[in-house]
Amino acid sequence: MYKKAYGIIETLAPLHVGATAGEESGNLNLIFRDQFTQTGIIPGSSIRGRLRSEMRLIAGEDATYWYGNEAGSEQSDNNNNESIVKFEYASVLWLPVFCPGQPIVWVSSPRLLQRYKRIAGDVVQVQVDGQTKFLKDIDIPAHYTGSRNLKAKPLPGGTKTLFFNLGFVTVNKTVDLSPWFPTKQEQPAIIVDDNDIGMIHDMALYRQSRVRLKLDQKVVDGAGFFNTEALPEGTILVFPLAIRDDKSGKKWQPFNGSQSADIYLGGLESIGLGHCELTLNGL
Repeated sequence: MYKKAYGIIETLAPLHVGATAGEESGNLNLIFRDQFTQTGIIPGSSIRGRLRSEMRLIAGEDATYWYGNEAGSEQSDNNNNESIVKFEYASVLWLPVFCPGQPIVWVSSPRLLQRYKRIAGDVVQVQVDGQTKFLKDIDIPAHYTGSRNLKAKPLPGGTKTLFFNLGFVTVNKTVDLSPWFPTKQEQPAIIVDDNDIGMIHDMALYRQSRVRLKLDQKVVDGAGFFNTEALPEGTILVFPLAIRDDKSGKKWQPFNGSQSADIYLGGLESIGLGHCELTLNGL
């Protein structure tokens, strides 16, 4: 049996988790993506590796008991040491997008909200029409539903319109979307169709061109020109985890007793990417 819990990641800086090179030219640093929505993800192995490292640094503990032996170690070759804590990938829950007049609108889709509902539905309690309910007991708002504090241009028939860089989005109705934010604080937001979230996601990504210069000249060194894409600052992601029942009486405390901590995930930390706040719930 396993105890279920989940984690919330909020990016405090752009976040790049992906391949070091992509396409045939080899000059694109692409992020990992969900195969259905084409939105960015953080693999469970990346979260597990970072928490293993943090446990060593903060508590000076041998993390092997919780996370298993490292791949390629002598212990892993001789023993099948299963980890106590299991991690799944982190998916986007809300993605901040630039929108003239807002200036930021957080965007999600029914599929992304459905995963959050599956992960946290038994734990998160929300207020709906003056009643306290679990998240699993409320319906996911329909696509093209906006938040109440959304600044959108009214149209005939009660609809509103938002302008993004790639065109207009029609908001069919506005409701209280605070139950779908982990902080319970409603942000200017809209839920779009699953077919549209990938296009909006590409529009919202942080992109940066980088070069490697020659040591003695300010010119590009060979093929040292490449681009990087990353999830923007303010992205909210969610991931489930499971803790296997153990009779030793030990308690998993990755942040030395604290529920949340600032950590770095992904690559390109040396140029300011990867700073996140990670909060664990349900432990």
